[in-house]
Amino acid sequence: MSDTVQRPETLRIAVAQFNPTVGDVVGNLSLARAARAKAAALGADLLLLSELFISGYPPEDLVLKPAFLQACKAAVDELAADTADGGPGVIIGFPRQGDKGRHNSVAIIDGGKILGLRDKIDLPNYGEFDEKRVFVEGDMPGPVSFRGVRLGVPICEEIWNDLGVCETLAESGAEILLVPNGSPYYHGKLQVRYQVVLRQVIESGLPLVFANQVGGQDELVFDGASFCFNADKTLAFQMPQFEESIVLTTWTRDADGWSCAAGKVSDIPEGEEADYRACMLGFRDYVNKNGFKSVVLGLSGGIDSAICAAMAVDALGHERVRTIMLPYRYTSEESFKDAADCAKALGCHYDIVPISEPVEGFLSSLADMFEGTESGITEENLQSRTRGTILMAVSNKFGSMVVTTGNKSEMSVGYATLYGDMNGGFNPIKDLYKMQVYALSAWRNGHVPVGALGPAGEVIPANIISKAPSAELRPDQKDQDSLPPYPVLDDILECLVEKEMSVDEILARGHDIATVHRIEHLLYLAEYKRRQSAPGVKITKKNFGRDRRYPITNRFRDR
Repeated sequence: MSDTVQRPETLRIAVAQFNPTVGDVVGNLSLARAARAKAAALGADLLLLSELFISGYPPEDLVLKPAFLQACKAAVDELAADTADGGPGVIIGFPRQGDKGRHNSVAIIDGGKILGLRDKIDLPNYGEFDEKRVFVEGDMPGPVSFRGVRLGVPICEEIWNDLGVCETLAESGAEILLVPNGSPYYHGKLQVRYQVVLRQVIESGLPLVFANQVGGQDELVFDGASFCFNADKTLAFQMPQFEESIVLTTWTRDADGWSCAAGKVSDIPEGEEADYRACMLGFRDYVNKNGFKSVVLGLSGGIDSAICAAMAVDALGHERVRTIMLPYRYTSEESFKDAADCAKALGCHYDIVPISEPVEGFLSSLADMFEGTESGITEENLQSRTRGTILMAVSNKFGSMVVTTGNKSEMSVGYATLYGDMNGGFNPIKDLYKMQVYALSAWRNGHVPVGALGPAGEVIPANIISKAPSAELRPDQKDQDSLPPYPVLDDILECLVEKEMSVDEILARGHDIATVHRIEHLLYLAEYKRRQSAPGVKITKKNFGRDRRYPITNRFRDR
């Protein structure tokens, strides 16, 4: 468009929070085209998509493959050619090979060509992010002219820190800030984003659109929840959380600049609902994107396997979930009833496969070697490993992914058996402490999450929630025979893991010194187990795996 053409007084921007799949360049291009078609039907001038949309986010070491970068660039070129039809322009993220190396980039395309490219300057290198490992920094950007409007396009991390990208864009003539993001969920994250965006709005004096990806990618869940703040700090619109969505926004220009007309402000789930929906979405996408037709899990009559079964049915539907009770001599009648009641309430397939014969077979084979030794943890773990072997056999025979069910409290202190109850492809509650598991179970009994395929009502029997937890590996066993009460344990663990607090700081909260030292020791000792555990949904600010990377060989102890 010629610079002599009168500048528009209105602009219609479609903001899309969609669910791309890492590595599926062809599929992601089709998804972008579908989004553009919807934007055109809405009457949009421009479509804003999320960070690294063409590759999926985060692509990690895929960007080290030249063929992958070439495929991503070819897809962007195809999409650019599409815009010759006079329909909406597109802002889309993709990994790009530049003269100085690989970039996390955004293309602004319109009229059949790429109007401009933006390379991310601030590459996050903390927690779940390690972009400096695979990308190089770009140059400080200026605005891109789109149909007579100067757009600033900071990329995700650039609004989180104080590099001055937004201020620089404002000083160089940007009128609106459109920010493609790949911002993963953790508990309470949306309020953090609001604070980040408001700071940039205040400092730049410009309205800002925060467009986020939605969907699960391995351990990460991207929750969408895209939004916009105008320059006067009012919330112009709020898109839903954990759902794909596209919204048309209408912008008008007056003497004070551009502003977005008030749109729908979706209700955002809080507390247990948000965490449950994050677990459900992450689980669903892991299973579906990796091509599993069904899942199988051991249903013991305990709280952890019960909530995992509920999440599986909610995510996939009852017909894709198989549960198996694997009883031994220590399995109580109460557990039999609770497991059967849970499966019935969820409507999923339920089998009973006794493990007495294989366990006794192992014990018989080892009798000579174990002669003269005390029976204890070794024999208990044989039960768990037998169950794990049977579940893996079912997985191999029917192609079902095994769901592992250990919570964060257990994974923290090593109360899980390698090649036993740790067997599995994915763990939806891996980042939930035991008390969070109880809270989410009670919440689920009173609510059906948005998008859930499971039934309403009490899907986790009340007795499972109220009874004392037990692995049932020996007579009358209870978890608190060898662990402090879970409220105490979880508080100590949160201090050690999430907050990296010293022993003295934890003691100041009223905890017993011997207990704190023991839990700290168990936490460090179990690192080798966690390295071999299945991936699971990230819910807290610091999950095991991406966020917390402690050495296995480690002799440090505080005090």
